[in-house]
Amino acid sequence: MSRSERKKDHMTYALSTGMASYNSLDDVRFVHNSLPETSVSRVDVSVTIGELSLSSPIIINAMTGGGGKETEVVNSRMAAAAAGTGTAMAVGSQMAALKDERESYTYKTVRSNHPNGVIFANLGSELTIQQAREAVEMLEADALQIHLNVIQELVMPEGDRDFRGALHRIAEVAAQLEVPVIVKEVGFGMSREAAALLKEAGIKMIDTGGHGGTNFAAIENKRRTHTFSFFNEWGITTAASIIEAVHACPSLFVIGSGGIRNGADMAKAIALGAEGVGMAGNVLAAVQKHGQKGAEQFLQNCIEELKMIMAATGAETISQLQTKPLVITGKTKEWLNERGINTKRFSQRDGFSISDLSEDD
Repeated sequence: MSRSERKKDHMTYALSTGMASYNSLDDVRFVHNSLPETSVSRVDVSVTIGELSLSSPIIINAMTGGGGKETEVVNSRMAAAAAGTGTAMAVGSQMAALKDERESYTYKTVRSNHPNGVIFANLGSELTIQQAREAVEMLEADALQIHLNVIQELVMPEGDRDFRGALHRIAEVAAQLEVPVIVKEVGFGMSREAAALLKEAGIKMIDTGGHGGTNFAAIENKRRTHTFSFFNEWGITTAASIIEAVHACPSLFVIGSGGIRNGADMAKAIALGAEGVGMAGNVLAAVQKHGQKGAEQFLQNCIEELKMIMAATGAETISQLQTKPLVITGKTKEWLNERGINTKRFSQRDGFSISDLSEDD
């Protein structure tokens, strides 16, 4: 099967497999504030993540490209929706275009339709510094996502089987590339150990990409004769992964993603410690069902919902939302407690900073 055909398969199966039945963010509840002492008109959802200034914390995460006209149309519509809402956007892996320049138009359309926006280039951890520069140049990108997709590759019939040297390559690119580097998981979560290794390698921004959203193990299993079904439930959930990363490395800028459904989920992810929030599957579904305008309306709804919840908690800024008390229950609490992370720090906080999570009780 050609790379182009595989890209189209990924998009088709991403829509058909849907989201996981269990969403870890349902284990998170804000403590109600009867006296928020603010107004929706005072809420500011703009955020600075490292060197990137965004009008809202939403990032349309990497989904597609390199699959011919079909993927070009999807990227065009998502980019137009991003432009209409001032939302940052990442493209899917650009390796297809680096190997076949004829596929580059399926990615370049993002910059054409979002000329003044924040755009992330994207490559896997097998990249070279030259490929990183070419990917950034292709889009005039503001940052580069390096995706980690070990489980997807293992399940993919034609996938990689050798993952040696990835950390060294990531460190080399981060040290030499002229734009910020974001290391992103693709749906299996990032542990505190992985976050710490990336920090030591010079990475300042990560996207935890937790289990709960688009499931690339399930997608690749659709393409297998002999399935590796045990990988379908593999990984660290979105809520747990955000907390693990922040707990281990408070100085890292964290983007939380994986099954984010609406503005309420965004607010929870931010309150758990994320500065930004990535979405992919739900934006793709909106584009496929209702085109650019549908995706734009979906994003606007998410921003409005986020503002409403911030007002309800008394948070006028993203940084203030990160200090609001919330209660963690269920499987997420069990996981974190087993990992030695005290969840009471969230329920009993009142204005402390995220960096306090690294301190001993």
